[in-house]
Amino acid sequence: MAWSVAAFDHLAELPPAAEALFADPSTGSLFATRDWYRCIIDTALPEAARPCFVLCQQDGQPRALFPMERHTDGMLQSLTTPYTCLYQPLIAAGAHADALFQIGRSFARFCRSRGAIRIEALDRDWPGLQPLLHGLRSAGLVPLRFDHFGNWHEPIPGETWDSYLRSRDGALRETVRRKLGKALRDKDIRFDPITGGPELEAGIAAFEDVYARSWKEPEPFLNFNAGFMRAAAAMGILRLGVMRLAGQPIAAQYWVITGKTGSVLKLAHDETFKPISPGTVLTALMIRSLLEDDGVTELDFGRGDDPYKRQWVGKRRQRIGLIIANPFRPSGLRRILTHLAGRARQKLRAT
Repeated sequence: MAWSVAAFDHLAELPPAAEALFADPSTGSLFATRDWYRCIIDTALPEAARPCFVLCQQDGQPRALFPMERHTDGMLQSLTTPYTCLYQPLIAAGAHADALFQIGRSFARFCRSRGAIRIEALDRDWPGLQPLLHGLRSAGLVPLRFDHFGNWHEPIPGETWDSYLRSRDGALRETVRRKLGKALRDKDIRFDPITGGPELEAGIAAFEDVYARSWKEPEPFLNFNAGFMRAAAAMGILRLGVMRLAGQPIAAQYWVITGKTGSVLKLAHDETFKPISPGTVLTALMIRSLLEDDGVTELDFGRGDDPYKRQWVGKRRQRIGLIIANPFRPSGLRRILTHLAGRARQKLRAT
């Protein structure tokens, strides 16, 4: 069986058979859908970067796709952004360990011309990772692993809003009980749930307004949130919530539903209104809606170890990154030596 690898600069250039490698947002990972990558290309690529889709084929049939980005300085890395919560090569259904090994070898052929490439946001426990790495190593490359970020989540099969809230920490339960009850009784407070339609643009504007007044740093890609909310609405997976006081938006957040998982992508609130806890109140309302209206069975709070996340969900999983280095190129050898020196320093500090 003959394996080959080819690179394409645009999604539209991929052969039609490669379409099956992308996930269906109704059942698979958002971060493996064609629309996700189209949104990144349109709104979140650095100026010096261009997309590069590396396709591994067996006897002319697409078996795996690595969405990558190529920089003008020659650097190659995964097509990931500060918004990417999970990256994984798009693998054909039914691929077994032997196929993943061959995919790793094929991808290595494409990577050999560079000293090192970087892949981010991988699932440390993905079953396909080890055979893929074995294929890379067999082709002479050296995968160097690093911790990237934590992802807080929790499976909640069969939970109602009441049972979910009862299982949270007592302090959060009490805050939600008091602040949510008060907000629901306040005639000046309004909650706007938005999934698309004519309310979408006003919802996006409200989100951007709240975000600009929040404690958060300015976005690295200013057009991403609006562009992605439009794309998610078109896919039917957007859940945007806006909390208003006397008509003014004071909290906003957007989630997506893929399969039975509700994932929050961004949230913000105006600290001026901290006494009424708008962030907590809106999060509670969004989760209640996800459970009661959408029937989600897992909540995902995305990237990072922000302390508030563990109040809402109780499990953490590690996302990792890889530097795939070529020891036969000077820059690749330097990366290997630097990595080994860093690990040695860590061990010394631990003793």
